[in-house]
Amino acid sequence: MSSSDWPLWEVFVRSRRGLSHTHAGSLHAPDAELALRNARDLYTRRSEGVSVWVVPSEAITASSPDEKDPFFAPAADKPYRHPTFYEVPEGVRNL
Repeated sequence: MSSSDWPLWEVFVRSRRGLSHTHAGSLHAPDAELALRNARDLYTRRSEGVSVWVVPSEAITASSPDEKDPFFAPAADKPYRHPTFYEVPEGVRNL
């Protein structure tokens, strides 16, 4: 089995100053352990990361940008989800 036959893994890295993981790239590896080690070596060479996630690409389900209008349309009819729906009481400085 050549490396091109290995499953594709998506790599997410949380930086030292970051609060969330961001997609760093993809790599091929035979299993999760090797994917994690390779991701560490490839995407955090300068000690930028504090946490690394690897996820099999086939396990990710995503919406299509072409379907954004019908997919996100149900959220538009719920104004209570937006901060403009609420009034801030007097005397409240920070929410």
